[in-house]
Amino acid sequence: MKNSASLFFLTLTVILLYFGCQQDLSNSKSSINLDNFTLSELKSPVGSGGEPNLFVSEQGRIYLSWVEYVNDTTDALMFSEIKNDTWAAPKEVARGSDWFVNWADFPSLVVYKNNDQHMAAHWLQKRAAGTYDYDVHIAQSKDGGKSWNESFIIHTDSVSAEHGFVTMLPQDDGKIFATWLDGRFTQVDGEETAPDSHDDHGHGGGGAMTLRTATFDIDGKIYAEKELDHRICDCCQTTAIVTPKKTLVAYRDRSVDEIRDISFVQKTNEGWSSPSLVHPDNWKIAGCPVNGPALANHNNDIAIAWFTAADEKPTVNVSFYNNEITSFEKPIRVDDANPLGRVGIELFDDFAMVSWLEQVGENAEIKLAQVFSNKEKPKTITLSKSSTSRRSGFPQIEKTADKLIFAWTVSDGKKSTVHTTFWKFNQ
Repeated sequence: MKNSASLFFLTLTVILLYFGCQQDLSNSKSSINLDNFTLSELKSPVGSGGEPNLFVSEQGRIYLSWVEYVNDTTDALMFSEIKNDTWAAPKEVARGSDWFVNWADFPSLVVYKNNDQHMAAHWLQKRAAGTYDYDVHIAQSKDGGKSWNESFIIHTDSVSAEHGFVTMLPQDDGKIFATWLDGRFTQVDGEETAPDSHDDHGHGGGGAMTLRTATFDIDGKIYAEKELDHRICDCCQTTAIVTPKKTLVAYRDRSVDEIRDISFVQKTNEGWSSPSLVHPDNWKIAGCPVNGPALANHNNDIAIAWFTAADEKPTVNVSFYNNEITSFEKPIRVDDANPLGRVGIELFDDFAMVSWLEQVGENAEIKLAQVFSNKEKPKTITLSKSSTSRRSGFPQIEKTADKLIFAWTVSDGKKSTVHTTFWKFNQ
């Protein structure tokens, strides 16, 4: 380790995981080998930018995408790939002066399962003069990101309204699955009615925000566009997992009484289900909290993490999916009593690794916990210092066969950039 802080963090990690793993995991394929567990810094490829997102391809390749702030009027969607534990030279997907760039609604990049040279990336681009009139644009590459085709719009309503908070994932059939928040019904007589604001959490008027889905292929042909829920929270992130047996989407729902708990829908051979609650938190709030859930899957197992502040008690919960009853089990609380949310999760054979932002005094810390389905609230460790401000964004977590990768935004008030690091372990 390069400094005393890193040595302290490693020591604390060893102690935490030793006492957190007293059950017999000697035969577990995903037990972390603490003797070979190291924390490694990655020199960031980001100049002035933010809104990071991570993706791991079917081939185990690690990609980071982000928005580079080219100047006061222009933004660019960039990406890089880890090669030999170093980020390769960044490549540009697209740039524009009419983008909607927001701390909570960030672009993404994915790679097709059947061809690692085929890639898709999305960003948000303004359609009209209204603050929240923008579309989801998707561009694709057939040569590993060297060149990109002209973008297309995934939703087909042609309404000037908010469309965003996209999740894209590759499918086994050679298509990309997409789900997003769709504001086509939030218009009144053709006039924009602001959604629950990304910034001030104000309560919007007009019709309800909806959840929609579609798939597309490498030629940009759109299939099976469908509404999944007719009334949901206006500006919380979506999340999804795609397995050979099912596709599952989770999101923050919104009842007519302003209860905004986490719901999910799932698609099997019988089609899409009706929405179901992950857990009845009964969080009643008049505006969007801008705090979506996070899903992870491993083999046939699924887990979810989410933030709630029901009864004015901020909480980060984790729940494991029960395949027998096709629903989620009792939540396990993982926070340190004052969380801000902004969760991430990855799943192993025997446990989940969960990240979130925790307020500590006037500042914040990115926390990490190892969560077992049969244990009480776990102890936590600190991954990094952070900030409570929107500029700190949403920390990202992904895994490969031997790494956990992290990315988060760092801002000093004048410049923003992205910090990346990874944990390397032997399974």
